[in-house]
Amino acid sequence: MILDKSVSELHELLVQKEVSAGELTKAYIERIRVLDQDLQAYLTVLEQEAQARAAEVDKKIARGGDLGSLEGIPMAMKDNMCTEGVRTSCASKILAEFYPPYSATVTKRLEDAGSILLGKLNMDEFAMGSSTENSAYQKTRNPWDLGCVPGGSSGGAAVAVAADLAAFSLGSDTGGSIRQPAAFCGVVGLKPTYGAVSRFGLIAYASSLDQIGPLTKTVRDNALVMNAIAGYDSLDSTSVRYEKPDYTQFLVNDIKGLKIGIPREYFGEGIDPDVAQGIQAGIQTLRDLGAEISECSLPHTEYAIPAYYLIATAEASSNLARYDGVRYGYRAEAEDVLGMFRKTRAEGFGQEVKRRIMLGTYALSSGYYDAYYLKAQKVRTLIKQDFDRAFEKFDVLLAPTAPTPAFKFGEKSANPLTMYLSDITTVPINLAGIPAISLPAGFVKGLPIGMQLMGKAFNEGVLYRTAYTFEQNTEYHTLKPNLTGEVPAHGSR
Repeated sequence: MILDKSVSELHELLVQKEVSAGELTKAYIERIRVLDQDLQAYLTVLEQEAQARAAEVDKKIARGGDLGSLEGIPMAMKDNMCTEGVRTSCASKILAEFYPPYSATVTKRLEDAGSILLGKLNMDEFAMGSSTENSAYQKTRNPWDLGCVPGGSSGGAAVAVAADLAAFSLGSDTGGSIRQPAAFCGVVGLKPTYGAVSRFGLIAYASSLDQIGPLTKTVRDNALVMNAIAGYDSLDSTSVRYEKPDYTQFLVNDIKGLKIGIPREYFGEGIDPDVAQGIQAGIQTLRDLGAEISECSLPHTEYAIPAYYLIATAEASSNLARYDGVRYGYRAEAEDVLGMFRKTRAEGFGQEVKRRIMLGTYALSSGYYDAYYLKAQKVRTLIKQDFDRAFEKFDVLLAPTAPTPAFKFGEKSANPLTMYLSDITTVPINLAGIPAISLPAGFVKGLPIGMQLMGKAFNEGVLYRTAYTFEQNTEYHTLKPNLTGEVPAHGSR
């Protein structure tokens, strides 16, 4: 099937004129029409717009023009990235009819690269969640087991790639929201260094933590997408001026002499023994390939979850204050202005969003700011210093992406604290602002698990090199979910 091919393979087919952009786009739209009734990955499908863009690419091919690496490649975006004239809802009732008058920088950069936008993808409302159960519209299902969650908050973005409903997608990662669903769905997901990819046009959850990144079928595809979206943007005050490399230059099948650290805290209490065993097998593969591997410590890891949920909710409380029914978005009818404010937010926000706004408002309130928010920021500094010390000795750190494989719908939603612990291995990376990548590393009871690689700030290259070497020497990235409902056997199809 043509749709299970990687971006680089599709590019070659387009160049060789073995398929047209129009045919490719039509095939994706037809697959969405057939499969997304069950998977529920898309909130908006742009059938006519996508076909019009594909026709433009085909005209260029007919003229003999050179094609860029992403030109004519159908993709999709998480529904918290602004797309001019296209509904951008954040999977929330409060933005149900929001049509942005501008596009996010990443949207424009992919348009400039010639990518074809198929549509907008489901997510946890305002990116608050780890299972995509918090969308106001639908629950996205894991293609490996329709009874399981796909992870979150970029669940739709991971499912679209895993189920061949898009060649690649963009997600956002505040505390693991690209990497955890990538692990649950068996795809590659990168959380870039904070400031490496523009956040302009990304509807904010927690501004000091949010970062946009690619979800792809292969490591090479991931590097190709990063080439298109990364780089300084004057419209984003958090964007960093740095010398952006060609990320594909790091795709070499060689890690001899690479120093990899294994943080002992990431294999402790709460980690499923089968997941730990699967990651240990991956570690042995890297050791056999020539990496120098030893244990290390990140001693403040145990404080990452409480620090993260204080900082993230405090920033969310501030960012979501703009949704008051006055300027844009949903407005409830009431007898007076204060009543309108209260009713708009009560009806427009979901339960998890309300919970996090209340937590954040409390943490920032008079008398509690120093005890909670300020202390959490100090802990954040200690966590970053842990990573700084580790990278004095190691090139890469390695851990499970998530403590468990995908869980069943409803299994953790009744207990928010249990759900929050799903991010225990990912949130420290966001607090430190460093890059991390998740890649397929095995199966537990027929469900994918992910290996997480962490690197120094702006050193995505070493992550790509390590991930590419692992990928080239294993078969996990080649395995596909059986969408007839049959679950594959452990480690095989």
